[in-house]
Amino acid sequence: MLAQDLFSPIEPYESGRLALDDQHSMYWEVSGNPTGRPIVFLHGGPGAGAGPDHRRFFDPRHYRIVVFDQRGAGRSTPLGGLENNTTPHLIADMERLRDHLGIMRWHVFGGSWGSTLALAYAQAHPERVSALVVRGIFLGSEAEIDWFLYGMARIFPENWRNFADAIPEDERGDLMTAYQKRLNDPDPKVHLPAARAWSMYEGSCSTLLPSPQTVAAFGEERHALGLSRIEAHYFEHQVFLEENALMKNLNRIRNIPAVIVQGRYDMVCPMETADALHRAWPEADYMVVPDAGHSAMEPGIRRALVAATERFKGVE
Repeated sequence: MLAQDLFSPIEPYESGRLALDDQHSMYWEVSGNPTGRPIVFLHGGPGAGAGPDHRRFFDPRHYRIVVFDQRGAGRSTPLGGLENNTTPHLIADMERLRDHLGIMRWHVFGGSWGSTLALAYAQAHPERVSALVVRGIFLGSEAEIDWFLYGMARIFPENWRNFADAIPEDERGDLMTAYQKRLNDPDPKVHLPAARAWSMYEGSCSTLLPSPQTVAAFGEERHALGLSRIEAHYFEHQVFLEENALMKNLNRIRNIPAVIVQGRYDMVCPMETADALHRAWPEADYMVVPDAGHSAMEPGIRRALVAATERFKGVE
């Protein structure tokens, strides 16, 4: 493997579905080394789901790579399911999966919303976390959610107009309510256009340079519906965490080896949040990628994330 690249594509050697309650079933998979050091990948969104490339941040000769789709996302069912779907539920799901796979401790790796969940999980169960790699920091504050809904218009006005134009003009003062109404409408002719508008807005703002491939992927029906419905649900409820909770509870994870990776020009999760986290948590290494936006697939972000997982090979 070249130092600057992802590892070669691999397939899972084990996968399954875990019944979480009478409604939700969670897809999971394991790849890499069956006797290797466990590491779990937490996808973004919330609601975005995981994909094959997400296995490639980790050396498959060294790591036992656990990937799963969070409640309502990706291959988990029901797609876009909102009932019993909160941050505490997701933390409990991780513990259920860890126990199901017979893992005592694992490295935790997450970006964007995955960074939120990684921090929340580690603070709830620090004894289960060997190391943390978090990228594109999002802490779930009202200011961050407001930036997503309105602030990105300052940098991407044309993309924001596409997002806002999916809503009648007289409802644009409260985009959250307007989108929730449409995303949760049972008629696909109503919820699918809204889902695509929401998801493609995020995708179009996620890279430093325009990436039609990224936008197209965000516009795919299943991805758009899972991402938009669950993301709006979490945003409406301030991601089911008390304001500033993750900053207040940093003492619980100060002794865990950690790396924060942040793109300088991340417009979805601006780096002032990562900077604040770094200042409050100086024990974590902080890597600012000078030529990157938000996406984990930005070349500089990719290199920094692989470097972090390589570095933590020696952590038990």
